[in-house]
Amino acid sequence: VFEKDPEQIAQVSQQLSQFVKRQMSPIPGDALPDETVLHKAMDTLKKGYDAQFGGLQRQQKFPSSLPIRVLLRYHRRSGDEQALGMARATLNQMAAGGIYDHVGGGFHRYATDPRWQIPHFEKMLYDNAQLAQVYLEGFQVTRDPAYEAMVHHLLTYIDREMTAPQGGFYSATDADSLTPSGKREEGYFFTWTRAEVDKILGEKQGALFADYYGLTDRGNFEGRNILFRVPDRTSPPAGLDLERAHRLLYEGRKGRPAPLKDDKILTAWNGLMISALAQSGMVLNRPEYIARAEKAARFILKEMMDRQGLYRSYRNGEAKQAAFLEDYAFLTAALLDLYDATNDPQWLARAINLDVRLIQGFEDKEKGGFFRTDARQKDLLAREKPFIDGAIPSGNAIALMNLLRLGDLTFDDSYRQRAEKSFKTFAANLQRYPFAFPHLLIALDFYLDQPKEIVLVTPKGKIEQAAPFLEALDRTYLPNRFVTLAEEGKGLKAHQQLVPVARGKIALGGQTTAYVCTKGICELPTTLPEQFEEQIRVIHPLAPAGKGEAR
Repeated sequence: VFEKDPEQIAQVSQQLSQFVKRQMSPIPGDALPDETVLHKAMDTLKKGYDAQFGGLQRQQKFPSSLPIRVLLRYHRRSGDEQALGMARATLNQMAAGGIYDHVGGGFHRYATDPRWQIPHFEKMLYDNAQLAQVYLEGFQVTRDPAYEAMVHHLLTYIDREMTAPQGGFYSATDADSLTPSGKREEGYFFTWTRAEVDKILGEKQGALFADYYGLTDRGNFEGRNILFRVPDRTSPPAGLDLERAHRLLYEGRKGRPAPLKDDKILTAWNGLMISALAQSGMVLNRPEYIARAEKAARFILKEMMDRQGLYRSYRNGEAKQAAFLEDYAFLTAALLDLYDATNDPQWLARAINLDVRLIQGFEDKEKGGFFRTDARQKDLLAREKPFIDGAIPSGNAIALMNLLRLGDLTFDDSYRQRAEKSFKTFAANLQRYPFAFPHLLIALDFYLDQPKEIVLVTPKGKIEQAAPFLEALDRTYLPNRFVTLAEEGKGLKAHQQLVPVARGKIALGGQTTAYVCTKGICELPTTLPEQFEEQIRVIHPLAPAGKGEAR
């Protein structure tokens, strides 16, 4: 055909090229989204919700398929109890199911059945990082100690099995492992026979354990047993030392050939894990989590970045491949979370610098939003502008949220202007299919809210005085906010250079003083933790369904 009709080939090629470009870009729009998008998304979620087993009504269940963080935010500002109930039921069902590794910690990639019982046994760093954040927020909303325990279990699993000596985090572990006969089978490493359990725990404890997790001689997976809590077993049976049983089985399992590990360190996925550790350390008062987050961040900034920018992947002492949008966006979010957790201005300064690199190489300055690839990458048929969430958030959703957070921190309105241009770019898609963009919905909730700008100032040398205020903050579900904590003197001045709302703030009467502000307008300063807690609990409600107005 090329020899006989080259013009036809050229015409078809152009048509195909244009089609690919259209498919890789959002539907153009010129209006900002409003509350109606959040209400529409919630209606869709409620219609697709699996009231029996949690999650969505699907044969396969993915942890990310029901955006629990969207449900929690919607409940916070609308008071919708059904949204909270959907979130809680799904969190409970996942934690009880076989998708969770009850012995070793960590979630498998997805469940192959609606009950969350039969998993695909691969474990992904990004799933466990995001689920740590989800259970942390669930704990803040409900104060359910089981959710707090789950966060600790997940982060313990990451520490002992997925953390590199330098501080970064490995990517995944395989689903398959070797059996005693030398064959590679999916799930063998994670499953048990009754005889194996009895041998390790003893017959009495083994019988109680089997009753709690539904173990049978026949098994529920290829002659072996996947552990999942029997539905009517709300607590372990009397006499079962569950913590000891898990510990003994974990040690016994070490004698089996382990699944292969993907030991690449990926910038984007590490950004998600850094955020999870920083947020968990702050909320749960676990400084060791924050230290692990800082170590990983320092590793990436030292070993996976040079004057040209970030690299995407690191393995065997070598960083490779120019970073994509999600690498920059997720790491920037992680640095902002580290600033929140540590109140060290260096992390905010580094986040600002990463955003400058995004402007230079990734931002669509004309239409808004960000391309996935660097402008320096040549010979591409089209530059994708990713906006649909998959197993991980879209780079644009996180980049947009970063702009909103940076705008609130710095009072530099150019960040908000860029965010609004991005919102317009994705608004038509949001209006049509809001359910497909949960992390854009989280950013929209931030944008439509009145985020709290919180400054805590302590007398010099008395930073520990802030503890009651931080405790009040940590037990309050306040997703749309930032906190600056500093003691008078050099520490406060360093913050004031980057965070204008901190300027002019002092410790009144030699006591820790809290300033709760919105758009730079502050409530009366208080030295009383109880009054501070009342101030931060004030909620800006959503407009009722059907009455949202574009801002």
